[in-house]
Order: sequence, then C-alpha cells, then structure tokens
Amino acid sequence: MTKNMDTNVDFSVRAVVHAEQIPWIPSPMKGVDRRPLDRLGNEVARATTIVRYAPNSSFPAHTHTGGEEFLVLDGVFQDEHGDYPAGTYVRNPPTSFHTPRSDGGTIIMVKLWQYDMADRTHVIIDTNKMAAVADAKRLGVSVMPLFKDNREDVRIETWDPETEMEITADGGAEYLVLEGSFDEQGETFTKNSWLRLPVGVNTTIRAGETGVKVWVKTGHLRFVSRPASI
Repeated sequence: MTKNMDTNVDFSVRAVVHAEQIPWIPSPMKGVDRRPLDRLGNEVARATTIVRYAPNSSFPAHTHTGGEEFLVLDGVFQDEHGDYPAGTYVRNPPTSFHTPRSDGGTIIMVKLWQYDMADRTHVIIDTNKMAAVADAKRLGVSVMPLFKDNREDVRIETWDPETEMEITADGGAEYLVLEGSFDEQGETFTKNSWLRLPVGVNTTIRAGETGVKVWVKTGHLRFVSRPASI
C-alpha cells in the first residue's frame, strides 16, 4: 500500500510551514530529501516542496507531464541543459524532460503539476543579474518580475524595514521568505518560512526590522485540482 502523503490539502484555509523547523524526509532517491509545503497525491503529486540534493546526488531522467517550476535557494542545481546557481528561477512546462542532479549539493523550492497543461513556455532567469524596480503603487516595495500570464503572477519582492501592507488575495497567494522576516497574524516568518493565503482573504503583512526578500505567487489558487493521473 502506498503511504498517503497529502499535506495542506485544504486550499480554502490559511496554511503555514516553517521549513527550517521540520525534519527532512528521504525521497525514493538516495541523497535527495524533502520538506513538504503542500501536496495532493503520493509520488505523482500536485506539490510544493523544498528539496535538498546532497553532493553528487541525482534523480533519474524523467518527463514533467504536469510541468515543473523551481527556484534555487542554495548551491548549484544541474541538469543536461546547464548549471543553475542560487537565485535561478526555472519553469519547465508540461512534456519537458530532464535528468536533475547536483555535483556540489543544492536546495531548491519546487512546484509540480501546477501548470496550464497547454503551456509550452520555458523560462530560465538568473535573478543575480537582475535589478528589482520600485513599485510605483506600494511605497517601500521593490519588485523583480519572474512570470505572468492569465493564471498567475510570480515575482520576488523586497520590502524595506517595517513596511506594512494590506493584502487582498483575490486569487490566493503564496509567500516564501528568502531573506529577512515578516509578521502576519502575530506569527513571524523567517528564512524558508512559507505562507499560503486562500482566495479572497484579507490580511496585513509587516516586514521585520531588517526588511524582507520574499518569493511571491498570486492568482493561481483559482486553479487547484488533483492531477488526473493520481
């Protein structure tokens, strides 16, 4: 019997994972461990996960039937298409194929089975070579756009110290802290802490005393479904 791996499956409620405070869970491949953020399904899953590759570890060649999106958090992620240092954002659309590995070790945040199945757009962005632009509508916030279509808006935001913002998550929202901290509903989010806000929620987020740099995705929770193959 396959172990049920569902995690944070109710997308109508606020979800939080302080990833640095939970254990790594071994994957089926030696040297590759995971910290689940949300997951619908077992080894084939609609999932958001922080994944750690030990030095010289790899996954077998595979096709991403439902697409893959990832942000390199530490080290260098690699496949046959190239090397992706920390700060690299990649979208491998449905039907794409690769053999992931890391020679020196890496940590990534990866999202699977969350694509428009007709999407065939590859995206590779080295955010180390980009500059954030001040948001004209939000004082104290700078934005680095990563991807936007009619389903979702993905970006990295930097908030000045103690910047406070009223958030309306019309299509849902996710936040992963990359640097610094923020507070929301009396809870402090530090590096690799993750917050998911359901569709329509209103809340207030306040950057910590040193500010915060955060990966943000909005709009996408209008399209939550379990992959047909599960």
